Amino acid sequence: MCQVDEVYSDHLERAAVPSVSKKCLKCKEAAAAVVIRAGHSYCRGCFREYFIHKFRAMLGKNRIIFPAEKVLLAVSGGPSSCSMLSLVQEGLSQSAHKKLRFLPGIVYIDEGGAISQSMEERQRIVAELQAVFKGTGFPFHIVPLEQVLDLPSSVLVTGPPTSDQPASAYKAAVDHFIQNNSSIFSAPPDQEETSPPSQKETSLPDIQESRVHLLQQLIGSVKTLTAKADLLNILRQHLLVHTARAEGYSKLMLGDSCTRLAVKLLTSVSLGRGAQLPQDTGFSDPRYGDITLMRPMRDYSSKEIAFYNHMFKVPSVFIPSLETKTTDKASIQRLTEGFVTKLQADFPHTVSAIYRTSEKLQTAFRSSSTADSSGRCLFCMCILDTAVESASAFNMTLISEQLSQTKAAGNTKAELQQQSPAEPESSAPAGQCCSSGGGEDCGRAAGGGGCCSTDKATETPNLRSLLCYSCQLTIKDMSSVDHLPLYILSEAQRRQRRSQMREEISEFLLDGEDD
Repeated sequence: MCQVDEVYSDHLERAAVPSVSKKCLKCKEAAAAVVIRAGHSYCRGCFREYFIHKFRAMLGKNRIIFPAEKVLLAVSGGPSSCSMLSLVQEGLSQSAHKKLRFLPGIVYIDEGGAISQSMEERQRIVAELQAVFKGTGFPFHIVPLEQVLDLPSSVLVTGPPTSDQPASAYKAAVDHFIQNNSSIFSAPPDQEETSPPSQKETSLPDIQESRVHLLQQLIGSVKTLTAKADLLNILRQHLLVHTARAEGYSKLMLGDSCTRLAVKLLTSVSLGRGAQLPQDTGFSDPRYGDITLMRPMRDYSSKEIAFYNHMFKVPSVFIPSLETKTTDKASIQRLTEGFVTKLQADFPHTVSAIYRTSEKLQTAFRSSSTADSSGRCLFCMCILDTAVESASAFNMTLISEQLSQTKAAGNTKAELQQQSPAEPESSAPAGQCCSSGGGEDCGRAAGGGGCCSTDKATETPNLRSLLCYSCQLTIKDMSSVDHLPLYILSEAQRRQRRSQMREEISEFLLDGEDD
């Protein structure tokens, strides 16, 4: 309470506002050149050491890359993937304290056909990336997205895992590599040590206009931008895995940053991919068996990557995508990205809090490295999350959807009967092909063999039972599944035939659970 004799000072004292330190947090001597977050200011040299150490610590902590193993770097031209390429190049240079022991390669997926870019613009972007790739000395592969239409069905089949080795095997392999003094990275004094013995470079191959049209037809068959981005990500991943297998790589590095993974986590939850979060956001992803996906940049925020690229002149190429120049509400991906970035501006620990949550996520399903290909999603190759109990939220969603479709179909049929009650449901007379519009006939209806359009409808596989819940939503937004690549449709038919065969001989099979 106020006192009568209390003496007040003539002026109020200003509280001291904490200011950013002008000295480096690590060396305490040099002037700070960059402030990552409050209380974390570094000079130029210490920031470079800090940035490189995080990358090497991430690889050393997980220990899944064995010496002399071939690793494919997926470079999209953006800041994060180009920064990853620069870190690998630095780790193999002569000035590196402890050199990296794997053999790197580069792959770039040209997605210009999906966004209707001209061939001149695509060639210009490829030329800029080639200049960056040639400077590293690594072999690189430039693959157009149109090649996804010609992939074999084996890309949707898991290979035998190659990383199921005990922890002692890694140390033994490193000791053996050091003792033998392997010189796979050695080079003459006048040659950089980053140049591998077999350097290979490729440019953008000639692309037929028909393949570009088919790809654009596939992307155009998807109604929403959310499903388009999801489908494009699936096709890109299939093409990356196929390229890694074809070129003999066992590891595939992705340039997903901490900020990107935070957005991806919330987006995946919104799209119904909660069961696949450990594979989509974790450091290692063994869903393909023989090819392990890695995310070594998952500890870096987009701010740190931008500072590093600017201070040390790391080149990057801006490449437009499907979501370029779109509004925040154009898709779920863009809406989530806008939400996270705006929240991060006011609360600097938002991204790190979401990222730390993703590290603690685990799935209750079977291990993705031991599951059969038939128990995986046909698109994302994760374990199917649709085999749940009857009293689950997933089945309740399916029942609600079926009731809504039944009610909508009944209302539509009643409206049609009110408009034309005497008109029959099928306008094709007996013995005539229902697909012929100008009196032409396929020649099979008169012989009792059925209509060609009926056979076509029966040949189209039912993809719903082969997909996880999230990929089912993507297919639901497509006008027709006939536009999908042939390798997906053929693999769907193969799985359905095997499922039917298993049902026919089920009484002669021994159940593993009964044993």
